[in-house]
Amino acid sequence: MRKNSKLYIAGHTGLLGSALLQRLRLAGYRNIITRSHAGLDLTDQKRVSGFFAKEHPEYVFLCAGLTGGIIANRTSPADFLHTNIAIQDNVFQAAQKYDIKHLVFYGSSCSYPKDCPQPIKEEYLYKGEIESTSEAYAIAKTAGVIACRSYNAQFKTNKFITLLPNSMYGPNDNFDLENSHVLAALIRKFYEAKNVGQEKIVLWGSGKPRREFVFAGDVADASIFAMNNADRLNSTQHYNVGSGIDCSIKELAGQIANLVGFKGKIEWDTAKPDGTPQKLLDSSRFQKLGWSATISLKKGLDITYRWFVDNFKKRH
Repeated sequence: MRKNSKLYIAGHTGLLGSALLQRLRLAGYRNIITRSHAGLDLTDQKRVSGFFAKEHPEYVFLCAGLTGGIIANRTSPADFLHTNIAIQDNVFQAAQKYDIKHLVFYGSSCSYPKDCPQPIKEEYLYKGEIESTSEAYAIAKTAGVIACRSYNAQFKTNKFITLLPNSMYGPNDNFDLENSHVLAALIRKFYEAKNVGQEKIVLWGSGKPRREFVFAGDVADASIFAMNNADRLNSTQHYNVGSGIDCSIKELAGQIANLVGFKGKIEWDTAKPDGTPQKLLDSSRFQKLGWSATISLKKGLDITYRWFVDNFKKRH
């Protein structure tokens, strides 16, 4: 990408999109197009096509989509399936029709089998049953992975790049307790428990599942790296993007409790689901090209918590 290349970030206000916007601006890119959901509904094919016809972006980062934790996935699976497939289908079709140079799409580690050998290699996709609590979202994201590969194959191109990051976190994450992911939910739970002087906090599951967390800024850097090294990527495969280090949910809860200053007791409701036992990606394929994560979980939690406190106070 040249510094004056026309870039479009779909979903620029979200966790990854906002990190990308920041990183791109810091790197000197100025010709960046964004649209709010009100300004452009990506599930509307006609509006998406009209936007691409008018703006003709050269590079597209498809960060937009409907995401959520276990509760949201169990409550609204049809919404997760329809919304994500609609966005992907409309943007891919317009990107091909209006001849963009490259597009980065983001898959999900939820697409890998529930009982997967660890660390998870790219070739393990489709090799087993996926976790039922995230089935609809995972299928939609898998469809996007296949779509990128299909467009590249049919049109003999390498335009469509698929990165598959593990659990992302950072500033601008969703901290709503009804539909947030585990790390953001824990930050808010412990923060509120401390502020009201709770003596104990009850968390879902056993705390035993292990998760790999990757800072959104690192995924943003990986995205820019992928765009600038597109000719070195294999157009028929996706690339895992992770930190390379996992921890148990119980360990994560302990770190966040210490960070927030919660001194009470932590109890685990084992009647609630745990989800997949472990999700640690093997990101060596992408790392060998020259990228690696730089933000440790401790540093990332510090940054995320400071952002949460500042913004939570403003909104409440």
